[in-house]
Amino acid sequence: MDIPRIPLGDWIEGGLTWLTSEYSLVTRGISRFTQTGIDVLNDGLMWLPEWALLGLIALLCWKLAGTRLAIGAAAGLALIWNLGLWNPMIETLTLVVFATMVAVVIALPVGIAAALSNRLYRVIMPILDFMQTMPAFVYLIPAIPFFGIGSVSAIFATVIFSMPPAIRFTTLGIRQVPVELIEAADAYGATRGQKLFKVQLPLSLPTVMAGINQTIMLALSMVVIAAMIGADGLGSEVWRAIQRLRPGDGFEAGIAVVILAMLLDRLTQSLRKTRQ
Repeated sequence: MDIPRIPLGDWIEGGLTWLTSEYSLVTRGISRFTQTGIDVLNDGLMWLPEWALLGLIALLCWKLAGTRLAIGAAAGLALIWNLGLWNPMIETLTLVVFATMVAVVIALPVGIAAALSNRLYRVIMPILDFMQTMPAFVYLIPAIPFFGIGSVSAIFATVIFSMPPAIRFTTLGIRQVPVELIEAADAYGATRGQKLFKVQLPLSLPTVMAGINQTIMLALSMVVIAAMIGADGLGSEVWRAIQRLRPGDGFEAGIAVVILAMLLDRLTQSLRKTRQ
């Protein structure tokens, strides 16, 4: 006796079709707003000459982390410039920065709420487990019917994929604040908002920054994968090299991704240390 197959895929397709038809005006509005933000940030970075932006980044690295990172950043960015991958690197950086900003804006309030409410914490944690174990490529599937091919779909998929660490670390950081300090704040008559903004968030900031660091790394990895749905940047260079069977070009773009990832990682780690 054959067991009837649960039409889970059909239900999901039907749900996506209904959402895209009923909320098409909303998705088009979000798409236009997001594309405008991407274009403004990208054009602003492109407007600066290569040497000027390289110098500004090296100066930022020197201020935050010292001479070694500044020299390493300058050398790595100079190599990317020499390989002719400066514009794709800027496009990738734009997508990573924009997606990270959106993810953090969503994740911080959710993480704070989960830290302060045990009921919400029990609801959110299984959802985060689901989001983190879902293969990255799957997030590209619902992005296309909502926002079409291009950078906006890449941002949508990247935000969903990279958000869980920021939520988890925010929740963890607030929950790890010593109970004695909370009791001391209560003893002095602090309100719930005062405890949050003057005790819990400042003390949990290093942990929150660690979550943002992980979000940036995941965003960078997802932006590269999102080249499959038309996102510009270094990922598209890797994808084009695969299609044309040009391993040298692919390795060059991959090295540029590694340099960008190391630079962003060291910068966010430096920010975390300065907050400790």
